[in-house]
Amino acid sequence: MASRTRRFFLNAVSLTATALIMRAVSVIFNVYVSNKAGSEAMGLFSLLGSIYGFSMTVAMAGINLGTTRLVSDALANGDHALAKRSTKRALLVCTLTGALATLLLLMLAEPLSLRILGDARAIRPLRVLAITLIPVALSSCLSGYFTAVRRVKVNASFGILAQFVKIGATVLLLSLFTDLDTEEACIALVAGGAVAEFIALLLSYVLYLFDRKKLRSQKKNSKKEKEDITRKLLGITLPVTFSACIRSALSMFQHILIPKGIHKSGMSWSAALSSYGALHGMALPFLLFPSAFTSAFSGLLIPEISECCAQNDKERLRRTSYRALSLSLFFSIGISGIMLFFSQELGMTVYNNAETALYIRILAPLIPVMYIDSAVDAVLKGSGHQVYSMNVNIADTLTACVFALTLIPKIGIWGYIISIYATEILNTTLSLIKMISVSCIRPRVFKQVLMPILCIIGSTNIARLLLRLLNINASIPLLLIGIILSLSLYIALLFLTHTVTSEEQEFLNASLLTQKSYDQRYRLGEE
Repeated sequence: MASRTRRFFLNAVSLTATALIMRAVSVIFNVYVSNKAGSEAMGLFSLLGSIYGFSMTVAMAGINLGTTRLVSDALANGDHALAKRSTKRALLVCTLTGALATLLLLMLAEPLSLRILGDARAIRPLRVLAITLIPVALSSCLSGYFTAVRRVKVNASFGILAQFVKIGATVLLLSLFTDLDTEEACIALVAGGAVAEFIALLLSYVLYLFDRKKLRSQKKNSKKEKEDITRKLLGITLPVTFSACIRSALSMFQHILIPKGIHKSGMSWSAALSSYGALHGMALPFLLFPSAFTSAFSGLLIPEISECCAQNDKERLRRTSYRALSLSLFFSIGISGIMLFFSQELGMTVYNNAETALYIRILAPLIPVMYIDSAVDAVLKGSGHQVYSMNVNIADTLTACVFALTLIPKIGIWGYIISIYATEILNTTLSLIKMISVSCIRPRVFKQVLMPILCIIGSTNIARLLLRLLNINASIPLLLIGIILSLSLYIALLFLTHTVTSEEQEFLNASLLTQKSYDQRYRLGEE
């Protein structure tokens, strides 16, 4: 028991530190770029990101999920030879799809910039982005492999490395220019990312070559089983890719329409890009920063749920889904309260931008809806309902496009905010209903939602009273003490009110100890 507890804390600290470092560095980097290049450059960069997102969808072709599912299923049946062969085939497929996406973006960079975006400054950045698509696809495949063998820390480590390389390269490129214009800033941003993608791919592939040697073949595959690998892989990836491409294309046009709609509402194009950049490029990334916790947690869920389904263990599926939902809600409601209570201080301290601070306050209540969606999607994907999940994503993106065409041109940025609320609630509601049906769980609204809300309200108000007694004048120390105090009180209240029970603690412990049990079962570690 002592060993398990020690292992739990080591894993917990490792995953938490990794998640925080990645998102913290990302937020700091966003602050640096916004101060260096301005909100207009952030707006144009966000538009480039929408086109790049569609290109990435074509390049990756659902290969991450396909690799995770095939390798997880093979290992669940003790077939290591099949796991190796599945990964090799997936690498071949994503190389082809990555090359196709690269050629398409290179050829279409100019017409997309001139005719769709209406901004010639996007041509050169898009061409730089095109060369990253093959490494992005291959990295996605290898990430799926490491997730399947429960080596989530590997993915996290390479994510941190890529982030630091990207920042270092981008800062170096930005420093070469004294008076940056918007196009130069965007080229520096995408070029820094390109360097990071190539280095991360090289290192992850080397580690994969070493790691796969630990997969020890216990039986040979028949010729029929070998031929079935491609069929099974395409059976998973093609429906996901088709749905993802539709959704990504809709998302691309949605984000192109948003600044155009804001412009039609009466703003200049430069002001429209700035407002769009402040909300989409600054406020939203900051709000999503703490979701690193739920994202890392969700990464562990897909192979876990996949194994439950492969073994037809319905009771384990129910328990895992219920506890994952509970923990996601407890965490996200706490973060929502902190963001709402300290929105003004956070926005001004981090970005020194009153507009961004306002957007943080307005969107903070939506955080629980946004955060639990990743856990719900992980359960659906792990249980083989990835097509339903993608169809829901298409529906919410289509809804957002309708808002972009109708509401945003009339009321500007406020139409975009209404669109975010409507689409996020629609997406999470539909996904949650399906998850409840698949896992047969019974959500407890009072315990999972109302009690955490009462706890965060209580903790922030108690923190407010204590801060008045401390009488600290410096803004940053006051903010840090306030956040730490509020979170500490919130966690204490969750336990004191028995909102967090021994079941949730046991599940979190088991999730973080998955690596050890999996290594022992499939002889992936030391023998």
